[in-house]
Amino acid sequence: MKGKLYLIPSPLGGEEPREVLPETVLERARSLKTFVVEEVRTARRYLSKAGLKGHIDELRFFTLNEHTRPEEVEELLAIFDDGDAGLITEAGLPAVADPGAQLVALCHRHGIKVVPLVGPSSLMLALMASGLDGQSFAFAGYLPAKTEERRRAIHAVEKRSAELHQTQIFIETPYRNDALMKDLAEACRPTTRICIAADITLPDEMILTKTAAEWRKALPTIGKRPCVFLILV
Repeated sequence: MKGKLYLIPSPLGGEEPREVLPETVLERARSLKTFVVEEVRTARRYLSKAGLKGHIDELRFFTLNEHTRPEEVEELLAIFDDGDAGLITEAGLPAVADPGAQLVALCHRHGIKVVPLVGPSSLMLALMASGLDGQSFAFAGYLPAKTEERRRAIHAVEKRSAELHQTQIFIETPYRNDALMKDLAEACRPTTRICIAADITLPDEMILTKTAAEWRKALPTIGKRPCVFLILV
């Protein structure tokens, strides 16, 4: 009988795992010997803090990231012949805005049980704290990198928010945070509410919601902090 795939959440930043994860999740992580991870060094450090310090060299790690080819993902099926495995992303929930979703899909195709475990989601925490509509919302992923294309995408997302009265959630590569914030403030309607949620769960967490008109008066400097953006017309 093949093993199961456990989806193991990780902290959103450098905090101790026990500060944001239930002990039952950490117990499950400590029970596994095989992991599929986005970055081996980060995963080793996380598991060491989770209680496996001194035993990391006994574990097996397989990498799955944006560079992994489809045929390499298929090869991961063999690891379940030896028992259970855990999927760990760089931060937050595995398979949400994360290449690990490919492994989850593979498991479903081959009848391997997938078990999601409780942990922090920057998207949901940002929505909770934004004051925007939590009844109807959509995750739009990443907007285009080029300014003109990005502004067109902002107009499209804003139009969708207005038509559906739906909160739109998206993220950005950290070094483009400030460029995106500038475009949001300038391209959105004056009354559109914009929330920025940076460094969620960390000591310097910043979650602020203002209208585009209010943001234009004083743009924040987000820098390269992990950030979630939300808008609602």
